[in-house]
Amino acid sequence: MFTHKDIEHRTIFVINCVIKERNMRVQSGELLLEEVIDDNKTKTLTKMPFQKMLALFVIGHISVTTPLIEKCKQFGVALVVMKPTLRPVFFWSDSAEANYLLRKRQHLFDENDISVAKALIQNKISNQLLMLKNTRKQDEQTKHAIEICSDCIENINYISEYQELMGIEGLASKYFFSAYFQDYEWRNRKPRAKCDEINVIMDIGYTILFNFIESYLRLFGFDLYVGVFHRMWFKRKSLVCDIIEPFRCIIDRTIRTALGRKQFQMSDFHVIKGEYVLKRELNADYHRVFFDALINYKTEVFKYVQRYYRCFMQNKNTEDYPKFIP
Repeated sequence: MFTHKDIEHRTIFVINCVIKERNMRVQSGELLLEEVIDDNKTKTLTKMPFQKMLALFVIGHISVTTPLIEKCKQFGVALVVMKPTLRPVFFWSDSAEANYLLRKRQHLFDENDISVAKALIQNKISNQLLMLKNTRKQDEQTKHAIEICSDCIENINYISEYQELMGIEGLASKYFFSAYFQDYEWRNRKPRAKCDEINVIMDIGYTILFNFIESYLRLFGFDLYVGVFHRMWFKRKSLVCDIIEPFRCIIDRTIRTALGRKQFQMSDFHVIKGEYVLKRELNADYHRVFFDALINYKTEVFKYVQRYYRCFMQNKNTEDYPKFIP
């Protein structure tokens, strides 16, 4: 597995091929990144020694050659190829596939043990509370939401039942969204219902976040379908659903900022058979806004997942589990 030395001396290399066509090839034992100018010309953008790479994330369409895979294998570089929505379509990592002990530990974890789940949800609500305070709004709705979130954080320490934890998480989210998006005629959160513009934007952002987190969990060899808060369900990657909880604040803040700056507008949507749909020509613009927000946290996400992995494997106290603060 990756060590602290790896993090200090190696980097996560991200190549965005969505905006401009780019090529990757191996030259003199290094990764050569080129930009395609026309059919006959390329421009060298950078060279990167494989010894300096921890993981190689490629976003968009690109050719993966055999020499590239061989070099990644030789130097233990994880290779992830993702669509513009950050959904991984190709993943390769020697160390991840061999980590059967982690998967065994996941499957033996007592589903009635909600201690780790409590830590995740407490981190999520703490970030919601922080974001509410950062708005600096003094209206009664915001003050009440801050009070509710503060109470929820405190109450989590005293619960012992799974249903209670779900109730607290739902209560905090209800009041958070109502206050945080009160300037945009917020009603309620309905995932995948496409009932209004902001819910659709959230679905887009959370999907991109989901894909982003999934790629990092794959680096360590987790069974994505075994979570600690979200229960196992057919084809649901419950662990990814768990780990995105503390990071949802990135998407929420990005949405509110983009609405304020008019990067996202209600006129960007049309209604088809009673459902709000983003205009197709604007898909890339929305994806780019979320990508720019998330990529700033690539190292923080890696360190979070790495620490989560170590705490989970070593059966650490929940106080030792990582906490994400935006």
